[in-house]
Amino acid sequence: MAETEIKLSRIGRKPVNIPAGVEAKFENGVLTVKGPKGTLTLNVNPNMIVEVNATEIAIKVPEDKSPKAIKKNRALHGLTRSLVANMVTGVTQGYQKKLEVKGVGYRVQKKGKDLVMNLGYSHQVIVSDTDDIKIEAPDPNTILITGIDKQKVGQFAAEVREKRPPEPYKGKGIKYADEVIHRKEGKAGKGKK
Repeated sequence: MAETEIKLSRIGRKPVNIPAGVEAKFENGVLTVKGPKGTLTLNVNPNMIVEVNATEIAIKVPEDKSPKAIKKNRALHGLTRSLVANMVTGVTQGYQKKLEVKGVGYRVQKKGKDLVMNLGYSHQVIVSDTDDIKIEAPDPNTILITGIDKQKVGQFAAEVREKRPPEPYKGKGIKYADEVIHRKEGKAGKGKK
């Protein structure tokens, strides 16, 4: 093996298809994707080469043979492709996180742009919609967080969950719909044989 072969990221090699109704353009290191649900932009790392045509977006890696550059570019290649794919999905379908509220007297209610949460504190916890994020409360024990930016939706959902994270004994609190809470046995159950 005289020359090291550049192994590209398996994810990065796949081009991202542009569905009907979506426009993409790459100028001055910024990729802009516009679709029916909105517009997203991404500052692309200068090490990545982005090629946009009518049907797909391809991410390419420069021909740098140094081992340090190969390792860095390989990681960036897959990351950049994933971010671009998330943008295309966001402007066409959007993203949603579902949270469940469990506990006696714990409930949520939407009042205008505010989500009012009763979480067992002496005060109500209030979270408001932002320009990018919309909150819905279809019933008193469910919160739906929607938006076109995957990272912002995930971050906002994590912040709402942090207002009252689920506790391991009774499972009270705010949890993701698909989250599994590992329950602990209380002190009363330990002494019995």
